[in-house]
Amino acid sequence: MRIVLAGFMGTGKTAVGRKLASRLGRPLLDTDALIEQLQGRTVREIFASDGEPRFRELERAAVQEACAAGDVVVSTGGGTLIDERNLAALADGGLVVCLTASPRTIARRVRASLAERPLLSGYSSLTGRIRELLDARTHVYARVPLQIDTSGLSVEQVVDEIVGRLAQAEAGTGTPASAARQGTGCARA
Repeated sequence: MRIVLAGFMGTGKTAVGRKLASRLGRPLLDTDALIEQLQGRTVREIFASDGEPRFRELERAAVQEACAAGDVVVSTGGGTLIDERNLAALADGGLVVCLTASPRTIARRVRASLAERPLLSGYSSLTGRIRELLDARTHVYARVPLQIDTSGLSVEQVVDEIVGRLAQAEAGTGTPASAARQGTGCARA
């Protein structure tokens, strides 16, 4: 079963993805990295020269490539689920997990990499911009029933939670929806 890590930037998708893939002995596919490899440019360069709509087209192709890879761990970009086709493809035969974090936690985590994050550049209030984007995406992230708030957890703790949920899903003892932590939701965590 494919495991998909979704959620806003700075929620831990890459770090958790690496650790989870290592623990499970599976490849990690990062959709942003797939795009960069195919295009020979960074996400930031693609946004700057081609715009967000073109990036989203490339992202859709990267999702299809990741879905064709079998039992892998997939780390998605923060806006991947904006396109409902991406969520449908990723969820088909996969366990989708939405990682969440508070806006303050996200701001702390992304501050050092702002130059690589085109949707956060040029705003006077980083936390305010994060809240604005999260508010706009609340309905998007809320479609994922399995959500884990990473704000107060270590990478290892998040991986443990996902491995437990995967075991339940594969054993048929619990669906991702019934196993989900019901809480504040992805965008409001």
